[in-house]
Amino acid sequence: MITITGPTASGKTGLAAHLAHELNTEIISADSRQVYREMDIGTGKDLEDYLVDGHQVPYHLIDFLEPGYKYNVFEYQKDFLKAFETLRNKGKPPILAGGTGMYIEAVLKGYRLIDVPPDDNLRSELQNKSQEELVGILRELNPELHNTTDTEHKKRTIRAIEIARYYKENPTASIDFPKIDTAIIGVKYDRPAQKRKISARLKQRLEEGMIEEVEKLLEKVPSETLVYYGLEYKFITHYLQNTLSYDKMFKKLEVAIHQFAKRQMTWFRKMERQGWNIHWIDGHMPMEQKLDRAFEILDQYGIKK
Repeated sequence: MITITGPTASGKTGLAAHLAHELNTEIISADSRQVYREMDIGTGKDLEDYLVDGHQVPYHLIDFLEPGYKYNVFEYQKDFLKAFETLRNKGKPPILAGGTGMYIEAVLKGYRLIDVPPDDNLRSELQNKSQEELVGILRELNPELHNTTDTEHKKRTIRAIEIARYYKENPTASIDFPKIDTAIIGVKYDRPAQKRKISARLKQRLEEGMIEEVEKLLEKVPSETLVYYGLEYKFITHYLQNTLSYDKMFKKLEVAIHQFAKRQMTWFRKMERQGWNIHWIDGHMPMEQKLDRAFEILDQYGIKK
C-alpha cells in the first residue's frame, strides 16, 4: 500500500490523486470528518482534486454517512479493510490518503480494537461528575491516552471511559488486523508558509459558503453534535448562536486550525520516533516535481510508474 499524509492544507490529496491516476488505482480516505455527507466545505473535501487530466480518480470512505452519526476508529478499521481487500482483489496498490493520524496509525499498526456497546448504568453514574473528574478517571484507566480530543467534551470523555473500562474487562474481545506493508510519503510546508496557506484557505472557504453549509446542517443536526465535530463546525455554530462575533469567530478558528496542524505534525513525528519512515516532500514544489520525487521514493519499494 502507498500512504500519503501531511498536515491540513499541505496538498496531500492532490498528490495522492495524481499518483492514483498514474498507477491506475484508487484512494482510501483517512479523514475522520470527510466520511459525512453535506459536510463538504468545512471538512475540505476538495473533490475537484480527484479529477486528473479529465479522469475521475475513484475514492472510498468519503460521503457515505449522514451528518450527526458518531463514527469511530473501530468502524473505520472495518470499513478500511473492505475497501483494501476490494482493491487488492483488483490487483491494484491501494493509496491511503489523509491527515487523521489516529486512523492512519490504526491501520498501519493494526490496533486491536473492540466494538464496545453502550453502558447506560455507567453513563448515569458519570453524568454528574465534573469534566476534570472525568479526565482523571480516563487517565487512570488509560495512562497512554492516544486521542487527546477525548478530553475536550463531556460526552466524548464519558464514552472514552466506557471504552477503556470495557477493554480492561474484555481483554480478548478485540479483532485481528492484518499486517500491511506500506511506503509512507508526507507533504509539508515550512511553518510560516503553512500558516499563510491555512489563513488564505479559511478566507476562501468562508467566501465559498461555509457559514451557509453550517446553517443547513443545524436544520437537521443538534448544535452540540456539530460542536463535537470541532474546528469550523464548532466556531461557526457559536457564531450562528450569537455567542461569538464574526471577527472573533474568524480569529479563534484561524488559531485553532493552526494548532490542529501543529498537533498533526506532532503525531507524525511521534510515528517517526516509533520507527515509521515518512519520506517528506516539499509542498512548494510543482506537481510534476512532486510526482517525480514520489516515484523515486516508491521505486525503493518496488512500485514503478
